[in-house]
Parts: sequence; C-alpha cells; structure tokens
Amino acid sequence: MGNRVLLTISLVINGMFAGLFLMGFQGPNVLTSFNPDIEKPTVAKSAFVHEIGSVIGHVTLGERVYVAPTASVRGDEGQPIWIGNDSNVQDSVVVHGLETVEGKEVIAKNQVEADGKKYSVYIGNRVSMAHQSQVHGPAKVGDDVFVGMQALVFKSEIGAGTVIEPGAKIIGVKIGEKRIVPTGAIVTKQADADALAKITDAYAFKDLNKAVVHVNTQLADGYNGKKPAEH
Repeated sequence: MGNRVLLTISLVINGMFAGLFLMGFQGPNVLTSFNPDIEKPTVAKSAFVHEIGSVIGHVTLGERVYVAPTASVRGDEGQPIWIGNDSNVQDSVVVHGLETVEGKEVIAKNQVEADGKKYSVYIGNRVSMAHQSQVHGPAKVGDDVFVGMQALVFKSEIGAGTVIEPGAKIIGVKIGEKRIVPTGAIVTKQADADALAKITDAYAFKDLNKAVVHVNTQLADGYNGKKPAEH
C-alpha cells in the first residue's frame, strides 16, 4: 500500500514538472541597475512557447505567436519587447535589446517608438523570424516582414512587407516598406538602405512570408490542442 502511495505521489510530481516544461520557460527578470522592476511575460492564451523555448522578463506575445525550440526572447535588459499577433520566432532565434534604463535614467537612444509607446524591440503582426536570425534592440520591425535565416537586424527600423533574405545584416538604418534586402547583403549606410529594390509581382519571394505565417500560426494552434479547420 505504501509503495502505491509513493508511486502515485511520484507520478503527480513528475506530471507537474512535465506540465511546466510543456509550457516553455516563461519567467521574470532579475533586479539590476538597468532593470529596476520585476516583470513577467504577458503571453496570449492562443500563443505557444515550446518546452525548450525561453521568454523572460518584460515581454508581450500576441495572439497565435509561435516560439519554437531553442528560441530566446529576453526582456531582461532592453525593455519592453513586443511581438504582435500571428508572428513567429523560429528555432534558435534571439530577440534581445541594449539596456533602456540605467538607475533612474532612461536611455532614449536605445528605444524605438510604435503607436505612441516606447520599446526596446517592437515586432509587428504577421512577422516571421526564420531559423537563427536575430532582432536586437533598439529595433522596430513592421507588419508582414520576413527576416531570413541567420539574418541580423540591429539598431534599425524595417518597413512593413519587406523581405530580408537569409544572411543579410542590417545595422543602423531605416528601410522602407516592401523592400528586398538581398541574401548576404550588409546594409549599414542609409543611402544603401534607400536604394534597395522594391518588391514587384516578379519577385520570387513576394508571397513567402504569407506562407510561413500560415504554417506557424497553425503550429501554435495545434500545440495548443486546436484542431485544424476542415477544407
């Protein structure tokens, strides 16, 4: 009888730990000189954080956001971080920011503005951050942007509908809407950012992000136990 009780207790405890892991790691930041308040992530019920994904500190995840295995969204230095509805943070992506506060002083140069509010990193709706890409604050990424595999966005603003192809590096510039950042490009001068080609119907990847969002929102739904719609 005693062994059965112990086994039951063990199974319950293991189940609790499994449940925690299946929710992904979502935890508060720690107190520092650059982060004077304890903040916990705000995660929409329809969003999903994989069991080996990590979301820390002052972070907001919108509806149907999918955070994949080994992805890291860290709002424990630059803060806050906002990721809009239907966006995805794929495998080994890092979203992080430079400190936005030191003591009682706000570091304005490390912030971006969206909808009248200040952020370390602002990522709009239906944004795809593909495998191993990085968006490092201060950074603002508009709606419907595709950030390709191993691409970097740092100290930059990306206009809506832009496609950043794999391996591109964007540092210290503002890119307009519906632009193409070619594979492997290094864009660090505003003149080069302004000269980027615009997306046309002839562009092979013009609908890529739409397809990627379609897949990843369904992954968020599926991992949350929602069955796909019948066609």
